[in-house]
Amino acid sequence: MGSLLDKIAVPQDRFEIRLSGSGGQGMILAAVILSEAIGGDGTKNVSQTQSYGPEARGGASKSDVVVSENDIYYPKAMTLDVLLAMTQESMDSYFKDLKEGGTLIIDETLVTDVPTDDYYALPFTRLAREEAGHVMVANVIALGAIASITGVVEKEKLVNAVLARAPRGTEDKNRKAVEIGFREAEKLKKS
Repeated sequence: MGSLLDKIAVPQDRFEIRLSGSGGQGMILAAVILSEAIGGDGTKNVSQTQSYGPEARGGASKSDVVVSENDIYYPKAMTLDVLLAMTQESMDSYFKDLKEGGTLIIDETLVTDVPTDDYYALPFTRLAREEAGHVMVANVIALGAIASITGVVEKEKLVNAVLARAPRGTEDKNRKAVEIGFREAEKLKKS
């Protein structure tokens, strides 16, 4: 079974992912990890950009990952294939950028008003608190879910990228976070 990336025909072979939430949820770090996991073996070109300014201090924030097998001449996302919304504010700000038929993934713990019936809802924040032991790994749980839902990166490559960025002493917690996200998304896809 191929990945979602193999099935989508986008201009210039682009596949665009936006990770959004509020400042402090680790969306920029998550996008850096995702881009390193996807592009680490050199088979795909990847660019990663992020928002700065007041968003970094608590407002809606975003970080984009653009993937292509060809050169990427414009590094910012234009029409999203995947949108992760970790807060209601980020949903409200960025849903308009998701292309028709794109994949929407929300944190159902914090996003309650979704303008479509076609989305994946997982309780990333609650899972981080209750299963992983710390809310700070909700972004890593979300990465595991993105890997499962989209097939844009293999789970093992994602785990390796997460562990390369994890602070010393948090490796087990971060590995578990990827596993939780992947597991929960697999269960959701089957239901």
